[in-house]
Amino acid sequence: MPEGVGGFEGQVILITGASKGIGAHLVERFRARGAWVAGCARSMTPSEDEGGSSHAVDVTDEVATRAWIREVYQRKGRLDVLINNAGAAQMNHCLLTPRATLHAALDLNYVAAAVASREAAKLMRKARYGRIINLTTIAVPMLIEGEMAYAASKAALEVSTRVMARELAPFGVTCNLVGPCPVDTDLIRGVPRPKMEALIERLPLKRMASLEDVGYAVEVFARPEAAHLSGQVLYLGGVS
Repeated sequence: MPEGVGGFEGQVILITGASKGIGAHLVERFRARGAWVAGCARSMTPSEDEGGSSHAVDVTDEVATRAWIREVYQRKGRLDVLINNAGAAQMNHCLLTPRATLHAALDLNYVAAAVASREAAKLMRKARYGRIINLTTIAVPMLIEGEMAYAASKAALEVSTRVMARELAPFGVTCNLVGPCPVDTDLIRGVPRPKMEALIERLPLKRMASLEDVGYAVEVFARPEAAHLSGQVLYLGGVS
């Protein structure tokens, strides 16, 4: 059991897609709670201080992802939490969705997260402890029009994560998902306002989620006390 049951003191946390939006918020949130946080994104400038480090990594590059995870582990001697936040939405009607878009969505939203989870789990298994949290979307249960490629890639991630939860349970590694409803980040700013308003009206809780809302949900699964929560999907906005 890691130190700091009341928070995340002494823990090492990895976060992908950490340069902005939800990822940047999660970096600051867990640093404030005492964790040493390594964040990565393609556009990040490499840096390090007493609270963590930043790395320029393209998570769709399997070799680079493996090297990043192992570098942090070798330097810090532990890996407690992996949060796969990197992702991108594609807005296309099914009749206008090219094959390349389908492959790109799967590669970033599913394959990259599955690879990072696999590599992190190999190291977590040694300590017989770990928390893997993957970011999904309410587009999966709500079957939102125009998001076929995005929703399908995240649905693949959900199934993959729940299978991993079963396979990694004997090693004390939990795997869960958080599915935000719309958050005011770059991911949705290109969505036409009428479409976004119509989507919000379909939610039981009729407002966008805040970064704090998402951070709280992720933190629930990341905590040491969440040892009996695995294979779960927590959607925000009242969606089930």
